[in-house]
Amino acid sequence: MPYLINTQLCSVSCDRTYERISELRIPFTFQCGIAYFLGSCNGILCLSDYIKYRESLVDDIYPWNPSIRIFKRLSGTCLSQLNSFSLGFAYDSPNNDYKVVRITRPRTQPAPPPEVEVYTLSSDSWRRVEFGISWRPNILFYTVNCAFPYPFVSGHLHFMLHNIVDMIDGGGRQASAMILSFNVKSEKFGELPFPDDDDDDDGSFKGGHYASSRCLTSCKGKLALTKFEHSLQSNGMVCSVWVMRDYGVRESWNKLFSVPLESSTRFIGFTAYGSLLFRKIPELVFNNRKLELANKFVLFDPKPLHQTDLSNQLIYPLNVIPLFVATYMESLALLDVADAVSY
Repeated sequence: MPYLINTQLCSVSCDRTYERISELRIPFTFQCGIAYFLGSCNGILCLSDYIKYRESLVDDIYPWNPSIRIFKRLSGTCLSQLNSFSLGFAYDSPNNDYKVVRITRPRTQPAPPPEVEVYTLSSDSWRRVEFGISWRPNILFYTVNCAFPYPFVSGHLHFMLHNIVDMIDGGGRQASAMILSFNVKSEKFGELPFPDDDDDDDGSFKGGHYASSRCLTSCKGKLALTKFEHSLQSNGMVCSVWVMRDYGVRESWNKLFSVPLESSTRFIGFTAYGSLLFRKIPELVFNNRKLELANKFVLFDPKPLHQTDLSNQLIYPLNVIPLFVATYMESLALLDVADAVSY
């Protein structure tokens, strides 16, 4: 049952039909009134303050189990709050523990390796860990990019780094990308290969900005890579999906399909059964005498290549941007956590 996260509201829907089952109010309040979704594991949704996340102030992080009505506010970090950062949420299965991984990008050039900090729920504390990946000294700038929560697959969190490299031989600047995997148990980083048949380059660097059409996500428990490119034939977009069938093996990347998209749709995630969920560009509507945005959704089943326009929609204020999807199941997680809040 995926959750759609939006302002202070979670909408619970059936995975196969996406019919709305219920709506839940988030029991803790963010200063900006908007929740940023970090991830979902074993019935726990991990949320942060959206505006503080964008402004590099990460003092409001909440693991939340709505099925038993319990949440916990995490303790503060020890790294600088002045640098850009990314957060991932994961479950350490061998130790039955939950972790939040924070990757920080210092704002200097050339760019040094990321600083990494890990929060462990059992100890209720943060600690520094080594990045441990060889780093090119001529990287000028990089971003940790993903349009979705960072995928947790096969005991690893995954991040895609987009780099701008200063070519020493006078060749100007070049864009590149790398897939980082973080082993949640050992707390070690590794690097994963891209698909051999992904004919997309690593992006373009224009006007001082890096543009990439690729993003990491997960599909039916496998690491997935989505690529979006313009279609000259339809004047829309084409979404291509690769899945890594055997984790860590380059040759196991398999291109599942390419699906044409209208220019008015945006991909927001997979359901548990592998269907793609798209959001249409919001329309302006009047709701309770207020001008707000109405989101409608499209569900695409890749096997019969069937597309369904969904009847349910979300309506929210004009200044609300984020919309996320996650697979959810009921559990008793967080029941015995110290300082947890019951409501």
